[in-house]
Amino acid sequence: MMKKSSLLSVLCVLLLIAFPIVAPVLDLTFYVSFVRRVLIFALAASSLNLILGYGGMVALGHAAFFGAGAYVVAMLSVEGVSNALIVWPVAILVTALLALFVGIVSLRTRGVYFIMITLAFAQMVYYIFISLRKYGGEDGVNLSSHSKLPWIDLADDNSFYYFVLVVVLASLWLMNRFVQARFGQALQGIRENESRMEAMGYPVFRIKLLAFVLAAAFAAMAGILLANHNLFVSPSLMHWTESANLIIMVIVGGMGLRYGGLVGAAVMLTLEEFLRLYTDYWHMPLGVLLLAIVLLAPHGLAGLWNSAVAKAVK
Repeated sequence: MMKKSSLLSVLCVLLLIAFPIVAPVLDLTFYVSFVRRVLIFALAASSLNLILGYGGMVALGHAAFFGAGAYVVAMLSVEGVSNALIVWPVAILVTALLALFVGIVSLRTRGVYFIMITLAFAQMVYYIFISLRKYGGEDGVNLSSHSKLPWIDLADDNSFYYFVLVVVLASLWLMNRFVQARFGQALQGIRENESRMEAMGYPVFRIKLLAFVLAAAFAAMAGILLANHNLFVSPSLMHWTESANLIIMVIVGGMGLRYGGLVGAAVMLTLEEFLRLYTDYWHMPLGVLLLAIVLLAPHGLAGLWNSAVAKAVK
């Protein structure tokens, strides 16, 4: 099973590398930008999967970190600071500190209380940014230019595409390493039985808090990339509905699976793009898909693939 899964992963990466080269020949140049957007949301969904799938923390406010990373980039761009080597670390640090504060408060609760507190904090952040008239308020804010990186021109579609691809693949690899390490094993143990892990002497609160902050940092990186992708940031990126969309992506792809966020983002955004061509009521078919996956494939599409490969090996 591992060999076939690895082969599929390599094939997907090769297709992603080749796509910008092949796209002009097939008259699909527009979709280079679309695939880049899918990769960015895949990173955001995977960051949520780190705490939702592996830690069992249903955070209905994760989009606040996604949006915070994007907004810091936009705000510094308005102030005339566009050097990525300065702006991006600041965006990640600010988001991580926000997550640390939110986590210290919210992780003292469990279940529906945790869901509601993360939602409350996210909505507070949302309304704070709506009130910032200097940065567009409810209308959002335009970036004056792409962030400046040495040797890489993010204004060039293909260069930006490959940069996003490298960042997303590196982030997925890092998250996978975290999950496979003792930290990740402890996090999954907490998901299964928090009281037992406490009784065994594990620092449960610190492990959950670290996972929460790490997930926020990866979400901030996704927000940074999205701000440069759109050259525009809106407070709607922090709304609770965006957090719900990320949760749906994780469920569709497969909670607690390595590529769950990537698969979920790819399927949901591709279907959304396709269905919009034929109907204004594209939410309905997506709702039907979600119901079908919950009922027929509780481990998501990535889990369905793993099961199919396992049966084929037997």
